[in-house]
Amino acid sequence: MQEISTKPYLLRALYEWCTDNGYTPHIAVRVDNQTRVPRQFVRDNEIVLNISFEATSQLQMGNEWVEFSARFSGKSHKIEVPVANILAIYARENGQGMAFPVESAGGEAQDSGADAETTEPAAAPVTPSAPRAVESRSAADDDAAKTDRAPEGDQPDDDGSKGGGRARLKIVK
Repeated sequence: MQEISTKPYLLRALYEWCTDNGYTPHIAVRVDNQTRVPRQFVRDNEIVLNISFEATSQLQMGNEWVEFSARFSGKSHKIEVPVANILAIYARENGQGMAFPVESAGGEAQDSGADAETTEPAAAPVTPSAPRAVESRSAADDDAAKTDRAPEGDQPDDDGSKGGGRARLKIVK
């Protein structure tokens, strides 16, 4: 019998830690042909997803897959991410979390060419090694945090809400 990886257990533990402390858990994902996400928000074969209770519906974090429904630009999408493709899980507010090595075997996805402002920035590339704690932010994370704290724009999103044209996961009830 093959031993189960510790990665899904660490993901669930860090998700629980984030929610217990009032933080917003995000996952950075390597996108390939097995990953089911809206491709227009993919940058350099990576996407960052807000997996908080408020942003997802029917979140299931299994040993092989992370699955949930979420809204992108007002439209509901079924998201399916192989646990093997998760690069990192971290708290948006302070950047604390853990990064993981990822070996993509499902074929690379194509970059959609969408505007850079419509997607969360992806985490820094992770070199194959043992899981490591994420304690400090990169320059891209600092820029993302500044954007997250910026006042909402006056332009409505596709669903009519004011979101400043920036992609956001929204509550699905």
